[in-house]
Amino acid sequence: MKDVIIKERILNHPIDKVWNAITNAKEISTWFIEADFKAEKGYQYTFNASGGECSPIKGEVKRANPYTLVYSWIVTENPLETTVKWVLEEVEEGTKLYLEHSGISGYKGETAVEMFNSFNGGWDNCISGLTDYLKQMIHAG
Repeated sequence: MKDVIIKERILNHPIDKVWNAITNAKEISTWFIEADFKAEKGYQYTFNASGGECSPIKGEVKRANPYTLVYSWIVTENPLETTVKWVLEEVEEGTKLYLEHSGISGYKGETAVEMFNSFNGGWDNCISGLTDYLKQMIHAG
C-alpha cells in the first residue's frame, strides 16, 4: 500500500497570497474547514468540519518557515499521527504548490486503505477549494 499522497499544482497567484490562504485561520476557515490555526512551530491546532461527515482534526505545527509548512494530522475518530507538508515555490506562472501527506500506512489493516482513499479524495477537494478561493479573492479585490 502506498504511504504518501502527493499533490502538485501550479496556481496563477502570487506566493504570498497562497501562503496566507494556507496559514491564516480566517482564510483556511473560508475555503477549507473551520480552523483554530497559527503557522507557528509548536502551535496546537484544531480543524472542525461542520456536519457529521468528518471528525475534528488536531495536531501540532512542526515547521513554519517562509513557504514551507509541516504539521501533524490526527483524526480524533482514528487517532494516529500522520504528517502534512506544504511547500510553495515561486515560478513564472505564479506559485507551485506541493502537498504531501505521509504516515498513513500506520493505520491498521483495511483502515489504512480506507484512510488513504479518504485523504486522497479529501486533498483533491481541498486544493479545488483553495483554487476557487484564490480566484474569488483576486477578482473580489
